[in-house]
Amino acid sequence: MAHRDERYPVVLASPIGPLGVVIRDDGLEDVSFLSPRARLKPPRTPLERRICRQLQAYFANPRVLFDVPLATGGTPFQQRVWRMLRRIPPGTTWSYGELARRLRTSPRAVGNACRANPVPIVIPCHRVVASGYGDVQGSTSVGRSQPPASRDISTSLHSTGSRKLRATIGGFMGARAGKAVRLKQWLLGHERV
Repeated sequence: MAHRDERYPVVLASPIGPLGVVIRDDGLEDVSFLSPRARLKPPRTPLERRICRQLQAYFANPRVLFDVPLATGGTPFQQRVWRMLRRIPPGTTWSYGELARRLRTSPRAVGNACRANPVPIVIPCHRVVASGYGDVQGSTSVGRSQPPASRDISTSLHSTGSRKLRATIGGFMGARAGKAVRLKQWLLGHERV
């Protein structure tokens, strides 16, 4: 059986570790966070080079907007959510609830579509956070927070009456803790101005 990293024709170095890139039908199909041991593979085609330049530009300046063609597939609902995610500006977050209201659906459905996103960073699902996250972080409006990259945001911060408020960033790539959430924290911290 082939090693997981072998399915990626391009493996790009980044500040958060190697990124696997897959192109299909003249569009970006997949961006995956790979093991630190993944062997780097340079882009060979003009489209691979274009996509890698834009990813590298993002890591140099998080205000870069992606304009690469996508071949992400997905259901019509997922595509609708992903289009809306691309409208969230760098350095800004929206809550799952806020995004659900804009799309007239449920926060859980939004979370499921975020989890299915095959091209994180390019479709910035990391900019969607749990409700209350901005309030606990001190933002004036939920959905407009800018989290400090160094703070442990999964711990209780203070209590109100008998109820404790938790600053939870929300999940990322189907995980609610661990490496995936640390990646989300890094990406949000990187975009902070």
